[in-house]
Formats: sequence, C-alpha cells, structure tokens
Amino acid sequence: MFGPPHNTSSSGGAAGVERGGWGPDPGALSPCSGGAVPPSTAMEADLKDVELNELEPEKQPMTPASPGSPEKNGAVKVKVAEDEEDEGAPKFTGLSKEELLRAAGTPGWVRARWALLILFWLGWLGMLAGAVLIIVQAPRCRPLPPQTWWHKGGLYRIQPMEAFRDSKGGNAGDLAGVKEKLDYVAALGVQGLVLGPLHDTKRDSPKDTNLQKLHPQLGSNETLAQLLEAAKKKGLKVILDLTPNYQGQQRWFGPGVANSTQFQKQFKEAMTFWLNQGISGFQLEAVDELNDSQFVADLHNITQEASANGNARVFIVGIEEKDPGRILVWLNETSADLLVSPYLEELGHEPTGEKLAKTVSNYIKAAGAAWPAWSGGSWHLADLVAERLLPLYHLLLFTLPGTPLLRYGDEIGLRHFANKVDPPQMPWDDRAPGPAPSPAPALPPSLNSTAQEQMLQLLRELSELRGKERSLLHGDLDSVLLTSGAWGYLRRWDQSARFLVLLNPGKEHASATPRDPLQLLTAGTVELSTCPQRLRGDQLSLSELMLAPAEGLLLRIPYQA
Repeated sequence: MFGPPHNTSSSGGAAGVERGGWGPDPGALSPCSGGAVPPSTAMEADLKDVELNELEPEKQPMTPASPGSPEKNGAVKVKVAEDEEDEGAPKFTGLSKEELLRAAGTPGWVRARWALLILFWLGWLGMLAGAVLIIVQAPRCRPLPPQTWWHKGGLYRIQPMEAFRDSKGGNAGDLAGVKEKLDYVAALGVQGLVLGPLHDTKRDSPKDTNLQKLHPQLGSNETLAQLLEAAKKKGLKVILDLTPNYQGQQRWFGPGVANSTQFQKQFKEAMTFWLNQGISGFQLEAVDELNDSQFVADLHNITQEASANGNARVFIVGIEEKDPGRILVWLNETSADLLVSPYLEELGHEPTGEKLAKTVSNYIKAAGAAWPAWSGGSWHLADLVAERLLPLYHLLLFTLPGTPLLRYGDEIGLRHFANKVDPPQMPWDDRAPGPAPSPAPALPPSLNSTAQEQMLQLLRELSELRGKERSLLHGDLDSVLLTSGAWGYLRRWDQSARFLVLLNPGKEHASATPRDPLQLLTAGTVELSTCPQRLRGDQLSLSELMLAPAEGLLLRIPYQA
C-alpha cells in the first residue's frame, strides 16, 4: 500500500528518501553544478516525453528513428545510391537536336512521313465520301401536304335544326338544344358541326329574308354566341348553312334574284357579319341553280380572307350532280374546300365489291388534286344502303381519302320515314343513364341496343385512328381486288404504318386473297372490324383469311423498306 515516505538513516544531516518516493534524488546534482539539470527541469522534460508518447501517432513530430528501434509514423527514410555501385552502369543520354534533324532528313524517314500523310487524307476522304453516300441513299421523308382542321376528321350535319333537339322538350329543335348535346357530338370525334340554315326568312320571299338575323323559333344571336363559346371549349368548329331560300323550292330564289347586284352585296355582307361572330365557315346548298360560278368563287374568297389570321375557315358547296365529271367541273370553277353531292346514291342498296371499287375509284380519279367529301347528300346513310351494311359504310367513309360528312343520326342508323319527305326526329332518350345533359339517343325501331353501341364505338375509334395516322390522313390509295369479288384498298404514306381495308358487302363469306400476286400482302394485325368476334391485335394471314358477310376489316401492316 501507498504510505508516507520514511527515513532510511538514523544519523543527522539531509534525510534521503527511497527512489520513487517524494524526496530529492540522492544522485541529483545541485543547481550550481556545471551541466547538471535541476530536478524541476528534469521532471518537466519527463512530463513532456509522456505527453508526446500519449499523442496520436500521426500528430507526433517527424524524428528519425534510431538504429534498431521500430519505425514510427511520419519517419522519413532517404536512400541515397552509392556512387560506387553506379560507376559501371551504362548511361542513356538520347540524341541531340542536331542529330534528330539529320536523321529526320534521311530519304527513308521522308518517304515514311509522306506515306502516312497520304494514308491519313485518303482515309479522311473515304469517310467523307461514305457519309455523303449514306445521306444521298437514305430514304427521303415525304413532305406532308398542307392540311387544316376539316381534313383531319369528320363533320356532323345537324340539318334541319328542328329535327335534332328541342330544349323545351317538344319536337321543334333549337340552338339551345344543340348546346345541350355538345358532349354527345364531341364524343363522336368529329371536327365540327354544320348548323342551319338559321336565318329569318319567309318561303320564296326575298324581301322578307334577313340573312343577319336568326329565326326566332331557333334562337337568338345571344344563344348562338353561347353555343359558339361552348363548342370552342370542346374543340368543335361551327359551320353555318347560309342557303337563302331554304324553305322554298328554289334555294336561291331563282337566277333573277340571286344574280342581282343588290342580292349579292347583301349576301357578302351577311357572310362577313357571321365570320365576325366567330363562325368557322359556311355551307351553301344547290349552288348549281345559280349558273354563276364566279359569284360562288367570290364568296369563297371572303372565307379565305378571314383565314389570314391563322383561323382557317371552310367553304362547302352542295350540288345535285351525281356525274363525277360535272362534280369535278364545279370543284375547279368554285375552288370550294369541300363539295357535297348525292354521288353515293349510285352505289345502290346492295352493292357488290366490284361496284364499290368502281364507284369510289372513279370519284377519286375525277377529283384529282381536289380534296373529296363523302356523304349521303340530303339523305341519311340508312336511306341509301341496307341496314346490315351501315357499319361497313362507316369504315369505308372514314378510311377513304377525303372528309366524311355524317348527317345527324347516321351513327345509330336513323332513316327517313317511308315517304322520305319529312325529316326524322333524333330519338333522344332522356331516361338513359349517364350524366345529363348528354344521354345517348334512343334506338330506331330496327336497331337493338347492342348493334347501336357497337356502331357508336366503331365510329369513335375510327375518328380517333384517322386523326393520328398519316396513312389514313393523306396517304395514297391502292385498289386491291380480291378473288372472291370483295374489295380492298391499301392506304400508305412514306415510312408510316400502312392500313389494308377489306370490305365484303356480300351475304356470304369471302376470301381475302388478292387477285394480283404482286399486291400480295402476307399478313396484318387487326386494328378494327365490324365483326365483333375479331379481336384487336390478332395476327391474320391473308392467304387463309375469310371475311364474314357484311364485314369491314382494317388491318395494320408495318412499314418495310
């Protein structure tokens, strides 16, 4: 145990203490002795030594280790080569500048440098030539033709207005009723709707016709402004039919009135007025009654001038001609954007595949560079063709080059009554489920709910597909006759996906094998079909494909260089 220091000497004098005790060290020198360290200084040195030992190794001073002692962190060792060992080793000093210049000028090195320089430039020129060749031989992207909104989808014609929707619950349609059903129209995927005529007039009375005022039974200018604003929010354009004497026999009051200077001045003023209200274009029916194509061309110029601000306005004319040649004459003379005629009546109620091919091809050929329009004229599609062919006709009209024009109710098979005089009322079913104010129409007597829904869905999908596929928007058409008498055509554009349309209007199954082996397309992927049993995405081999009766089939075929 620790205890106080004890005395080791019994004699007098300075009392010593055991080494390690608290007394002075017997061997310590006095402060006056030469070279001796005072006890207090020695103790301070010992304490510093302890503090250094306790420092972290990396913080200790860098002192050389003594021979035989272990190396400490931070110790620096320098090894100096002994001159005796290096005296006999060879030394490399390299060539001097003068020697290098003399060597570089020798014929061998000169030839080598020229050879390397020539190889470098030959390689560079070869790579340049290869790049140019790749660019030249690479397939060019075909420039897209200029197109506006009426080229990109269908138009929905609400004519006459009284037959569409009465906002008061009766049978006299009005503008407010159309506004109630904009959700339904927009869901069809069309680009715009054609309304009217709406202006105030009396039958066969030019003096009682005001082209700038709406008929009071149809609505007011304020109601029309509200409709235009609502349609704009839904991405729909509104086209106004401005045919002057729409209640009379002669739509233009006869040549004596229509060709007068006063009438033409008033008509042009009315067009400018409605364009300023936000109308996106006009439709004029029975212009072949005018016998004045220059007047019609002047009216078209008004819409073109209003399109200068980037908001394109469409100009549609309607004629009663069915002959493709006469239709082409009117297209050329009026430069109309779209021309509506009853041309499709030529197909008949039960056309064959060859009849479809001939009728459609002749019209496209006659139109030339003009943009075609497809419609039933003043009739509904169900008035022109057999009911079983309605889905096939929708597929036909929405996959041909041109703009399809639907009459209200075509999407559900609506048709005129037996006398084909009074326009049929759109049969809205306000009890149908769904958010008001856009329930689906009620069924015509001949269609069941399944057939109606399938046709509506087909039309919506066709509208969507047409709006995004270049081959369907502005692609070329190659007619493909099938061995069975059915008809098909290929829509193609540059390097975009291609679409093969196969139509079997017959009542029996038909083979999809092309007659011409050069037109043989081996397979395709189902995109749409009027046959519910076909599933989208199925791969079909054309050599084994059989089309169902009244089936229209749309196949996607990838582009192959």
